[in-house]
Amino acid sequence: MLMPKKIKHRKWRKGRSKGIERRGTELSFGSYGLKVLEKKWITARQIEAARRAIIRYLRKGGKLWIRIFPDKPITKKGTEVPMGGGKGSVEYYAFPIKPGRIIFELEGIKEEMAKEAFKRATDKLPVKTKFIKR
Repeated sequence: MLMPKKIKHRKWRKGRSKGIERRGTELSFGSYGLKVLEKKWITARQIEAARRAIIRYLRKGGKLWIRIFPDKPITKKGTEVPMGGGKGSVEYYAFPIKPGRIIFELEGIKEEMAKEAFKRATDKLPVKTKFIKR
């Protein structure tokens, strides 16, 4: 799974995600892309599941780029832990996504194949997405 090798702070504050994305909204590498239409936290497991769905469908053809990386540590306290006692330990890593961000790009395959691959990836993701092409 995707996770950072080193981070400056082990635990982060939650933060608020508002507005639309300003970076990563144009296709940079491939001819086809998957653009997000909602804001949400996408976990490393969800990104990996979507990546595997795309790769499995494409078999050996095409090139895939993942344009996001989960570097936000999400903490959780254990079950039946009383109030107080500080912040919980890091459970997983996520990427806070905003509308307009491109998460995957594909190159070297036909448009119909790219649409079907991204449809399978969308089923693994917790957000609404849109297929875009150059």
